[in-house]
Amino acid sequence: MSEMVKNPRVLQLEQEEVRRIFPIGKENVDEDLPNKLTYLHAIIKETLRLHPASPLVLSRETRETVPIYGFEIPAKTRVLVNVWAIGRDPSYWMDAEKFCP
Repeated sequence: MSEMVKNPRVLQLEQEEVRRIFPIGKENVDEDLPNKLTYLHAIIKETLRLHPASPLVLSRETRETVPIYGFEIPAKTRVLVNVWAIGRDPSYWMDAEKFCP
């Protein structure tokens, strides 16, 4: 919600989408209507990219020795994935720090 308040254009586009999908005066709402909120889904994904629920994913353990980028990761090694850093890496995102659904 705070990202939408900081970005009034995003808020306005989402309000227009909701008003288009759920017209005023319609009494019944079909179950498939929320699936048509594509911009809302993009907003949710972008929010989770910038503000992950947990910055580090639960640790994983390798079952066997694995080569990754020239390094050899031995079996039984615990691996932590930094989701926060992946979501803000400028080599993968055009404006990594910008909220842009």
